[in-house]
Amino acid sequence: MLVHQQTTPNQWWEDGVIYQIYPRSFASSHGKIGDLKGITSRLGYVAELGVDAIWLSPFYRSPQRDGGYDVSDYRSVDPLFGTNDDAVNLIKTAHEFGLKIIVDLVPNHTSDEHIWFQAALDGDPVARERYYFRNSSDDNPPNDWISIFGGYAWTRVCDRADAPGSPWENDTSWYLHLFDSSQPDLNWDNPQVRDEFDDILRYWLTLGVDGFRVDVAHGLAKDPQLPNWQYHWDMVAGGGEVPQDVPAPPMWNRPEVHDIYRRWRKVLDEFGPDRMLVAEAWVEGEDNLAKYVRPDEMSQAFNFAFLLTPFNAKDLRETIRTSLVAMDAVGAPTTWVLSNHDVVRATSRLGLSRTGKGPNGIRSWEEQPDGELGRRRALAAHLLQAALPGSTYIYQGEELSLPEHTSLPDEVREDPAFFRTQGREAGRDGQRVPMPWQADEPAFGFSSSGESWLPQPDQWAQLAVDVQQRQATSSLNHFKRMIDLRKVLAMGTSTLVDYAPDANYLYYLSQHSQRADVHVVVAFDEPITLPEDANLLIATCEITDGILPPNSAVWFERGSERRN
Repeated sequence: MLVHQQTTPNQWWEDGVIYQIYPRSFASSHGKIGDLKGITSRLGYVAELGVDAIWLSPFYRSPQRDGGYDVSDYRSVDPLFGTNDDAVNLIKTAHEFGLKIIVDLVPNHTSDEHIWFQAALDGDPVARERYYFRNSSDDNPPNDWISIFGGYAWTRVCDRADAPGSPWENDTSWYLHLFDSSQPDLNWDNPQVRDEFDDILRYWLTLGVDGFRVDVAHGLAKDPQLPNWQYHWDMVAGGGEVPQDVPAPPMWNRPEVHDIYRRWRKVLDEFGPDRMLVAEAWVEGEDNLAKYVRPDEMSQAFNFAFLLTPFNAKDLRETIRTSLVAMDAVGAPTTWVLSNHDVVRATSRLGLSRTGKGPNGIRSWEEQPDGELGRRRALAAHLLQAALPGSTYIYQGEELSLPEHTSLPDEVREDPAFFRTQGREAGRDGQRVPMPWQADEPAFGFSSSGESWLPQPDQWAQLAVDVQQRQATSSLNHFKRMIDLRKVLAMGTSTLVDYAPDANYLYYLSQHSQRADVHVVVAFDEPITLPEDANLLIATCEITDGILPPNSAVWFERGSERRN
């Protein structure tokens, strides 16, 4: 069954491999927090992986209440990470290595320390129009919206911890924040907000960035009436707890957001056709996601459906089919993702009794992943992902098969989700633990000072980069071979045929006019006997007597089909 037809790429992102770097956890040049100089010093490692681009999570000036996703100045590097000169040098050095640079953009909200919001707190009516300030006739919030991080999505000005003794200590107005109370939502109906972000885009484009990852891309537009909508929206599940028969959420995935991205597309085109936008849009249904990548809007949209799908043949087959059909309908690449800084690492998530979305963090007294099972499944899922047409993203450390840190003490946690849920959720710190570079160094070589902002598990010593570089069969070297083969075989632009649409395993043919067919097979609970003439290209485990073991994957050519 034909699932996708071969394409000819016009831009680098259409079949690109992009590597996500979480700056505070990648590498540090001076202390316990990762920084831009640290990243720059490790760009050779990233280039050797064979990826095409880097996505950098936020490094802007910020009080760091939410890992930098609370921006106080969009044009300045936070001193925690370095200087603007460091950013310019990072961009320049990345380009010398042949790497594109994608930077995070956080347009749904600012930090409460942003100059605009500080003016709004002081009562400036112009500044307040840039956010959502409302009055209430009683002590209750203006509506019943719930924050992603838990609790009401409204804070009364006079109830802020810094209100006593301030000019606003008697101010009973409320402001909206769909995330933490330190992250007030911007009002995108305000023309000053739109003009400001046009200028922010141009600022970084002028410095040489190649694209932007747009945070909460589905959340910028709100129903101006701000009607009640009592349900808790689970970002990672694209709805989650919301019943099927309720009205559409008045704050998520409204049609007006697309006008914003059409405007941004024009700004990027001022700098050439090779600048891109990728949407973080947690929406229900691939058809809704495809609206973000119509020709005059964004370039990519993360396919979170793939990340959320349970590890079994039936569900993955359907997600792959519907995803490709939806994106093909608008002429856009499908953008596959298995992990990022917001979800439990794939190696651990796939080692749980229930695969798919996974919990919002894992603690020591909760179900612990089966480490070996999770590692095998994650390698198989990554090899499947690399075989699929479109683009693919890899989160730092996935190439090392890093697991989630499930025994972090609560006193070191920093994720606001942990605090706003009063500890009911572990939060996202476990997937943000700093990288292990050198097994025998303090903090595994993460920093020159031997410190790391979160403790690393002792068992990560055997997973450190220097250890895996010396092991021919390591996860790291497997990823290098996988990425290289993906490019050599043009897997990202090939035809995809479902060769066994009713089987309890996955069997795809990746076909390209310039090479022999590549057979892609994924085994789940049962082993699979491979054809006798299978010439193995890459596998996630050792294959003996032509048997692909459970929870593994392979690419091969058939002997009779090989071309010189």
